[in-house]
This record gives sequence, structure tokens and C-alpha cells, in this order.
Amino acid sequence: MTRILVGTAALSCPAALRAGITVLVILLGIVESIAQQSSAANASSSPTITFSLDFPQSNPPRYSITVAADGRARYECTCSVDADSDLENYRSDFEISAANRQRIFDWAKQAKFFTGKVDSGNSKLAFIGTKELSYSDAQRSSTVRYNYSNLKPVGQLTTIFQQIAATRDYGHRLAYYHRYQKLALDDELKRMEDQAKNDELAEIHSIEPVLREIVDDNSVINVVRARAKALIDMGNAAAR
Repeated sequence: MTRILVGTAALSCPAALRAGITVLVILLGIVESIAQQSSAANASSSPTITFSLDFPQSNPPRYSITVAADGRARYECTCSVDADSDLENYRSDFEISAANRQRIFDWAKQAKFFTGKVDSGNSKLAFIGTKELSYSDAQRSSTVRYNYSNLKPVGQLTTIFQQIAATRDYGHRLAYYHRYQKLALDDELKRMEDQAKNDELAEIHSIEPVLREIVDDNSVINVVRARAKALIDMGNAAAR
């Protein structure tokens, strides 16, 4: 074999060297692909709970929240920011607090992971939106649909998911108003503050980035910045 000496090192001919590098690149690609597939498989097998509400008479008329066992969460909706806006698809990812994540999965377990009857079956009740609760992990997958449920854990899940959705909607609108309609911020934050004090919101800390931008904006009047700061404090206290 032809060899080229450089100092005390002996190198193979260029063709053999190129072949070796090619094999190494292929092997690295295979290893990376296996790692990505393994990561995707682990993510898909992670237990998740999804709540969705379909209620055409409300805004948003439809939304869903998915919470994974590791705390990752996603909110998706079709909504309009105000009465003059068209419907748009909106999606945001966030981290749910450990306390609420634990509650959500505990209540799902108490509800037998939604494998039994959930709807009350009372046809005399007013329609308050078609709701769905889904659970999935590596071993099982189940979904139930209901208007109203007498089961306590299902009621608790419905309440907390609706509270989270309300918070995410505030975050969406506040970001819009801060950019395009700063004069609308005071009324919006006042409504949010009232709901927070009445325990009608959850996961306020998850929209802290939006609130923080308002607090740090010197072009926003002080009373608005103070409301945003108070909501940040409330959200952080609740997340502890």
C-alpha cells in the first residue's frame, strides 16, 4: 500500500482516507437518526391529557389544552381578539406548574382515565358547550364527550382547564393590545385582575413574559404597569 509520511505519522492514500470519512459520516448519521427516533418515541408515549371545548356562542368558539406528564402544555384555539377582528388560529406552548399538573393527573386517575360514563345524561340542562377529555399513554387511549358531568373529578378538570384557557386568552389579547391598542390595556388588565381575585384564572405565571413587557414599557401609563406587576406577583404566588 502506498503511504505518505508526515513527520512521524503515516497516513493512508487520499482515496482510502475519503472512504473512511464517508463511512464515519454515515455511521454518525445512523446514530443520530436512532437517537431522534428514540426521543420521539419517548415523547409520544409520555402520558398526556387533553381537554377541548366546542361552544359556537362563545369566544373562542373552540379551544383545546394538552398537558403532558412532564409539564409541557399547549393551548390551541380559533378566536378573534376583539369584535372587529376575524377569526384566527392561535397556538401557544407553556410550562404548567407542578401543583396543577399533579392535580390534573390525579383527577384523571380518579375519573378512571375517562373509560366510563361521564355525561350526566340530563337532557333538561342547558347546553354549555361540547367538552372532550382524552387520556393517552403507551398502554391506553380513551376519550369521553359531555355537556355536563356529575362526577366530581371531571368537574374539577373542567374548571381548571377553563381557568387556564381564560388566562391564555388574556395573554393573547394583552400582547395584541400592547402592540396595537395600548389604550385598551387598562380595561383588559382590570378585568383580568378581578377574575384573578375571584379565583377564576389559573397559571397566570405562564403569561408573565407578556405582563413583563407591559411593566417594562415606559410608554405605558403607570396605573397599567402597576396592574401588570400585581398580576405577575399573584401568578408567582399561586405557582409556589
